[in-house]
Amino acid sequence: MTTPSIPLLPPETELESRAVLKKLAPAHRYLAELKGMAATIPNEHILINTLALQEAKDSSEIENVITTQDDLYKANLFADYIKNPAAKEVNRYASALKLGFEQVRRDRLITVNRIIEIHRVLEQNDAGIRTQGGTVLMNETTGETVYTPPQTHEEIVRLMGNLEQYINDDALSDADPLVKMAVTHHQFESIHPFYDGNGRTGRIINILYLVAKGLLDIPVLYLSRYIIRTKDDYYRLLQEVRDKGDWEPWLIYLLEGVEQTARQTIWIIARIKEIMQDYKHRIRKELPRIYSQDLLNNLFRHPYTRIELIQHDLGVSRLTATKYLQQLTDQGFTEKHKIGRYNYYVNRPLMDVFVEIPDM
Repeated sequence: MTTPSIPLLPPETELESRAVLKKLAPAHRYLAELKGMAATIPNEHILINTLALQEAKDSSEIENVITTQDDLYKANLFADYIKNPAAKEVNRYASALKLGFEQVRRDRLITVNRIIEIHRVLEQNDAGIRTQGGTVLMNETTGETVYTPPQTHEEIVRLMGNLEQYINDDALSDADPLVKMAVTHHQFESIHPFYDGNGRTGRIINILYLVAKGLLDIPVLYLSRYIIRTKDDYYRLLQEVRDKGDWEPWLIYLLEGVEQTARQTIWIIARIKEIMQDYKHRIRKELPRIYSQDLLNNLFRHPYTRIELIQHDLGVSRLTATKYLQQLTDQGFTEKHKIGRYNYYVNRPLMDVFVEIPDM
């Protein structure tokens, strides 16, 4: 198969058709509502921690890296103890995402070097941008080659440099930011700059782009759940742009994903707020001597918590942290579990939120 030539960005076609413009309106509406809703949670790390792990799980599942909620959170809590390789891989995704967010929130830039660093944390190697030819994308069922990305290191570097400019220099294109996010995602996946981990890296870039452009303040909108449900459409529409330059269906598909995911995340945050308020009032009433905002934040920042986290977050002794968790368990606020010689405590109502998410 002849390697196709990937055009430089911006695309030499009108992207914002009437159908795309019509789809942009609700996507922006719910994205703005999500941005406002996220700001009502008192501690941003409550959302960053819980939602980042959910995204890590879903994004990895697209690449057939499967883990359970329980294994994922235990691996996050006991990094040196849990040997589940899939759970560890998912946690690396969450670490890479958080690293990218901390960098991008400082100066709103997404550079090639930062993408390489995100990929390094994700894959735990220094392979970087491909230097050897031979990479092809194949149909998992038939083994047929469906796409051959650029093969030479020089071509990949040239295209990535152009992508960096397109992402950061709005003078290069006056398209709507959500349209540019969809174009950026398509271009990155088509360049396929790394030997492995391109899909997961590309999905991290999506959320960082929304933060970089000020559409969100913290990374809380993740498209992986939507892509899992529409996986065939995702790959088909990616390829139709490559084969036929048919941008409109791809753009509408991703804008629909933004709208649906924003609405679902608004629901998630509303449920988290309800549960936090319930815990706040009940702990104040039933356990007034131990109540504090720091304790409440801990139970929602760490859906699976342990004595050491209570010690650190509240600045109390190990004995005091142990007593707090035992009282919370006795009153039904947490479930106590054991792994090896370690105890850990689960905020079950919070965990249930992530299996109750409605379709939108």
